[in-house]
Amino acid sequence: MSLHVVIGRGPAGAATARLLAAQGHRVRVVTTTGRSPEPGIEHVALDATDTERLTAAARGAAAIHHCAAPPYPRWASDWPPLASSVCAAAEATGAVLVMLGNLYGYGPVDRPMTEELPLAATGPKGRVRAAAWEQARTLHEQGRIRAVEVRASDFFGPGVGDGGHLAARVVPRLLRGKPVSTLGDPDAPHSWTYLPDVARTLVEVAGREEAWGRPWHVPTEPPRSARQMVDRLAAAAGTGPVAVRRLPSAALGIAALFSPLIRELKEVRYQFDGPFVVDSSAYETAFGVRATPLDEQLTHTLEWWRQRLAATG
Repeated sequence: MSLHVVIGRGPAGAATARLLAAQGHRVRVVTTTGRSPEPGIEHVALDATDTERLTAAARGAAAIHHCAAPPYPRWASDWPPLASSVCAAAEATGAVLVMLGNLYGYGPVDRPMTEELPLAATGPKGRVRAAAWEQARTLHEQGRIRAVEVRASDFFGPGVGDGGHLAARVVPRLLRGKPVSTLGDPDAPHSWTYLPDVARTLVEVAGREEAWGRPWHVPTEPPRSARQMVDRLAAAAGTGPVAVRRLPSAALGIAALFSPLIRELKEVRYQFDGPFVVDSSAYETAFGVRATPLDEQLTHTLEWWRQRLAATG
């Protein structure tokens, strides 16, 4: 089987590495700190902006799965050198570059998002994500690299912990039957992309030449509001309905004084104050793949959280 390099070991990078290893591929995970080997997975410690070392780590790889992201408050400064280094490594090695993207690049829109929408974001986070793909696409069109981007909405599912909007702030509380608070309007339609579907898509497009040269939206279930998702989770958990409250603006303002992450969320608050809907029909039609059924998503998510909470006491 082939060698695949995965840059980053956040939820998506870890899930992608495990899926590749399960399929029999050799997997090399690149992070700044490294870690002990796992079955079928080698870990390498290096800074991915070090193009020479990253290229050396990617020699012989069939694909580079770029799942890394700088710390949220440093996106504007740290994304450009990271994107340039990864593109340079793909060009030097000939590996297919599979980029994990998001929906920030579209900016606020008043319709379901498709891949044909222009990358019209004006905020720094949206523009830097759009620029990363535009750089890779240009190199692809010039014949210098082979690149594809996989875009997902907010992650949800096993492996999504502190950074998820339906994760650490929500699931442990509803498992105890306690009220939960959400960012923005809890009744606004919102797309939630199941993490295993993200990994599956990243792995699939790496080997499908017909997928290269364009972005694709990960197969995602129809939109549901945060309240609807909490209700479904609570019902699946057997805890009964729990109250769902919107975090007050005043509380967010106070939290922003102490949390750089909360301060940075101001740019993307529109994603939670109104409908935020992704259309993944292009990928579903092209490759005959659907999102994991919601009931299955809920079951596996709750199992993962119960195991995690039991392990941490």
